[in-house]
Amino acid sequence: MGKYFGTDGIRGVAGEKLSAELAFKIGRAAATALTLSAMTNERQEAASRARPVVMIGRDTRISCDMLETALAAGLCSAGADVISLGVLPTPAIAYLTVKSQSDMGIVISASHNTFEYNGIKIFGSDGYKPSDEFEELIERLIDDDSEIRKAVGCDIGTISIEHGVRTNEYVKYLASHAVGARYGGRIAIDCANGAASETARLLFRQLHAEFEIIADEPDGVNINRDCGSMHLNYLQDMIKSGRFSIGIGFDGDADRCLIVDEKGNIIDGDMMLAMFARDMQQSGKLKNDAFIGTVVSNAGMDIFARENGFTFHRSDVGDRNVLEMMKERSCNLGGESSGHIIFSDIATTGDGQLTALMFLNILVSSGKTASELISDVPRLPQVMPSFKLTEGSEQRDRILAHPLFAQEIAKQEKALDGYGRIHIRPSGTEAIIRVLVEAKTDKLSNEIAQSLLDFMKTL
Repeated sequence: MGKYFGTDGIRGVAGEKLSAELAFKIGRAAATALTLSAMTNERQEAASRARPVVMIGRDTRISCDMLETALAAGLCSAGADVISLGVLPTPAIAYLTVKSQSDMGIVISASHNTFEYNGIKIFGSDGYKPSDEFEELIERLIDDDSEIRKAVGCDIGTISIEHGVRTNEYVKYLASHAVGARYGGRIAIDCANGAASETARLLFRQLHAEFEIIADEPDGVNINRDCGSMHLNYLQDMIKSGRFSIGIGFDGDADRCLIVDEKGNIIDGDMMLAMFARDMQQSGKLKNDAFIGTVVSNAGMDIFARENGFTFHRSDVGDRNVLEMMKERSCNLGGESSGHIIFSDIATTGDGQLTALMFLNILVSSGKTASELISDVPRLPQVMPSFKLTEGSEQRDRILAHPLFAQEIAKQEKALDGYGRIHIRPSGTEAIIRVLVEAKTDKLSNEIAQSLLDFMKTL
């Protein structure tokens, strides 16, 4: 992680860490970086002929107006033209950036975080998140404006407002990946009062599905609040009422998806990955008979892979890290427990609505229920609570580097008796340290996790 960029773009409390002033600097730095670091000779030639074109999309947070206005001003001041697409899912911006042959796509969103947070995510002209080198260049230009391009006269960029104009292009792309047969059950869909509120209804109408949508009335502050993939309780109650056969929950920017089966149980990203891997292997579409998870994926994934004759690799947490390992291992399937799934043959980033469609495809073709599909995916008892940091990065570094903490971890690992694991990591998007414990029983997992949380309070 850099000074500004974390595991998923630049993120922080809007108005504090992520201020309008910083958004302006990011905009002009990004526009300048496009001209200083062209990815191909063709791009260099294009940059000399015309202004860069940058697409901007956003979720439903109250701070998006402020940040988009400042970001667009920064881009225009450095000579880039801006196309404002309004509220759209993060993966929609990645897709439309490529389809429109724009030079860059930018999303203003803090994904699954609550409304007071916001973030700025960048996609290159190829629909992928930029390289470390490109992010480092933007960071340097944020802090040192000596190389910033200062447009004057006719070189100043323009802003085109196209809210809703390209939504149908994205929805049509999604719908093209649905199987011909219609899912026969009734679907409950939770849009997290976020970006899917603009697209889910259009999409499922195109699929001629029978559905009901909740949490699709954003007011600027209710995004991810007691709804969406982070809070599936209400969706589970809808399923248990007997009126629905499956539930789908998105997060704020709709790049994640979790499923609630017909019994009201949650199917997380690990379970979906296992199901997708088996289905793709059986149809000959799983490249190298392997797929990618992360260091926090349940250990049951390793067992499932061995039992089904394919390989499971683990990357660091973060969709960018997953994608990098997918490229390194020549894999076309990867994802995270959170429900961020990447089908690299058809998308450049995780897409919650695409994931939901792929899940429904398998349900339709298999004739099984959701619970039956994942019934043989083993899961070890796992907990992952968080330790909230009150002193920022200094407290984080002190805890993680403390020799007594290392001794405590070693002590708790002995309590596992060779079965399970402990994984400690700082969040790349929030001021917390995540504690993952897998053990023989839920009771032991919880006891060890709580002991580690209590110990951190003493450091």
